Amino acid sequence: MAEVSRGVRLGVDVGQVRVGVARSDPHGILATPLVTLARDLTAAPETVPADMAELVRLAAEHEAVEIVVGLPVNLAGKHGPAAANVSAYADRLADVMGTIPVTLTDERMSTVVASRRLAERGVRGKRQRAVVDQAAAVEILQSWLDAQRRRTQ
Repeated sequence: MAEVSRGVRLGVDVGQVRVGVARSDPHGILATPLVTLARDLTAAPETVPADMAELVRLAAEHEAVEIVVGLPVNLAGKHGPAAANVSAYADRLADVMGTIPVTLTDERMSTVVASRRLAERGVRGKRQRAVVDQAAAVEILQSWLDAQRRRTQ
């Protein structure tokens, strides 16, 4: 079996209002929260939205080899309007990322799991809303990293 290539991956949780970002270590073992970006919904079609420009900057800063975007598949495994929105975002992100691949991964329940874990740690209300997107990005990226490791064992 082929081993997962070394390098930092960025995990991205795309929401209607915010984009949560996490990063992995270069060995692909652990995902950690990085930042929450405001979605730029006002950018003209011919310009790069500010959140995507910041993702490009973060990818360069962290020398990311791949971007992993959570695809919100519903519990029945179907792609609804949210999945279509995220797919369009990922396609546009792939265009602006250039040579860095953008991968979609099933992220069923990542925000629910992230919210529950934060609540278990006593993070609630406004404090939770401020970090839940990053926590969801961590869940997305960690699940993807774990799946890659299982495939190569």
